[in-house]
Amino acid sequence: MDTLTRIRAFIDVVEAEGFSAAARKVGRSKALLSKYVRELEDEIGALLLNRTTRQFSLTEAGHTYYRTAADILKEIDNLADLVRENNADLKGRLRISAPRTFMDAEIGQCLIDFATTYPDLTLEIVAEDRFVDLIEEGFDVAVRITKLEDSGLIARKLTDFQVILCATPDFIAKNGPVDEPAQLANLPFIIDTNSRSHSTLKLLNDDGLTLSIPLSGRMEVNSPMASLRAALAGLGIAAVPEFIAYSHVNSGALVPLLEAYSPKDRGIYAIYPHRRYLPAKVRIFVDYLSNWFKKSEQCIAHRAQA
Repeated sequence: MDTLTRIRAFIDVVEAEGFSAAARKVGRSKALLSKYVRELEDEIGALLLNRTTRQFSLTEAGHTYYRTAADILKEIDNLADLVRENNADLKGRLRISAPRTFMDAEIGQCLIDFATTYPDLTLEIVAEDRFVDLIEEGFDVAVRITKLEDSGLIARKLTDFQVILCATPDFIAKNGPVDEPAQLANLPFIIDTNSRSHSTLKLLNDDGLTLSIPLSGRMEVNSPMASLRAALAGLGIAAVPEFIAYSHVNSGALVPLLEAYSPKDRGIYAIYPHRRYLPAKVRIFVDYLSNWFKKSEQCIAHRAQA
């Protein structure tokens, strides 16, 4: 029995949080998995798992071994995947993190289109607005809407992104035109608490320097879609992603404000861990999304000229 088989058994048991669950998941007997793990412990001369009739836990050595072994196995699997890269029958599972707002908006269709194009590839999409730890939480790739910062991850820009300030024509008629960023401090704002500094708004002055505008309002919510609906109801000014507001702006239901002061340094990115052998499924996924957004931008530009 080779060491890789024993390591896979150990990782299966850890990730399933028990021998019985792992046996059901991988289709092997509990006794066989237990045998493999014991052989692995004998081979390396260290206890990896604490076993009792009711409890299961990793030893300190087990924690260390699991983290490194999992990375090594992933590299081995990725290398095999790389060899099969030109195979049209792309198979396997792709675990994706994406913002909920992205999935709920029209541009979330790109993931549906990808799944349709590659029917043998299983997508596990986790839609939530927090920034996940790709490596610790086992994600292959993430779609992030952000100002890119330095990290140990690889990022590929898919398209530009902008947050726009908007309000209804009736709100502007009632409260007066908004010509300067400082005016926002005295107007009701719909605050999206997903923002890292949700109590302030970052804009640019005429010299390109950052302004921090304090915000207040009757409604705080951790949802851009809810912020948009609140703005449409006339509850205040909202800062929302352009891709969920543009149809309402085009129809005249919402009016964009202070466009010249909005930062232009954000984008929609595909983010993935730095690995020596990038899985073919990740490379193909990122290429597909990049091309999807290019085509979408061309369609938007064509409609604007028509």
